[in-house]
Amino acid sequence: MNATPLPTTDHGPRTTDHRPLTSAFSFSAFQRFSVSPSAFLLSAFCFLLLINAVAAEPKFLDASALLRPATNALQATPHLASNAPPSAASPVTQTTTKLASIASTNSMDTLDDKHRLAIGDKLGFRILEDLDDPREPLEPKPLFVTDSGDIEIPYIGRVPAENKTCKQLAGELKTALEREYYYQATVILAVDFMSKNRGRVYIVGPVRVPGPQEIPSDEILTLSKAILRAGGFNDYADKHKVRVTRKGGSPGGQDQVLTVNVGEILEKGKTESDLPLQPGDLIYVPERLIRF
Repeated sequence: MNATPLPTTDHGPRTTDHRPLTSAFSFSAFQRFSVSPSAFLLSAFCFLLLINAVAAEPKFLDASALLRPATNALQATPHLASNAPPSAASPVTQTTTKLASIASTNSMDTLDDKHRLAIGDKLGFRILEDLDDPREPLEPKPLFVTDSGDIEIPYIGRVPAENKTCKQLAGELKTALEREYYYQATVILAVDFMSKNRGRVYIVGPVRVPGPQEIPSDEILTLSKAILRAGGFNDYADKHKVRVTRKGGSPGGQDQVLTVNVGEILEKGKTESDLPLQPGDLIYVPERLIRF
């Protein structure tokens, strides 16, 4: 018996319920593979557990990371804490500092060039080349300016010192020592004791109190001051032609005579012409030729 073919349409063969084959197949497959909501939730929960287990899997520790120093670690500093006591300086540092201190004080350039030596001054005298060890101090030899204005220097003998500065006298002694006794001589002179006065001046002529006057060590005695200390001029003094006789600087040198108008200094205040006196100066005040 021949089967009667089923009628076809543009969408393919029809079934007995007149639906397309594709629609029937899809519906049946959905029914075959569909799951319940509880089973779907259970599967999702198991999947999440699996992911957590993989993420929590232990890894091998990289030991090289521990051996490398941390780049952001604080570097150790050699400085001590601000409240920590300073450590003792090394012997080399102490020696260098000591030598620098000795060198700064043992220079002829630093000697005093202001105070002029006077009779009775006590000096300290050293020659640095006599040092056996530069690190050890050399005790200065005491010297005194005698009444004649001299000092006694080793090797040389008596040397005029009155009215000279330490720097000036040290230069003269250096030249004399290097002439016969030293290849190089570094002479250090310092005043250890200053006399109360730097010597005397002498006033003669028509003043109230003629005679010697002492020159204080801490004061510059000028001609006008000396006249005032002598009580001033008397009525017969020629105050415009006061003469000061000063000894020559070197032995046998010619004396120097200076004429000063003291009247202008006292009456008109012209202090720029006032003369600073030196030990041994002789002040002569003449008399006026016409007395009235």
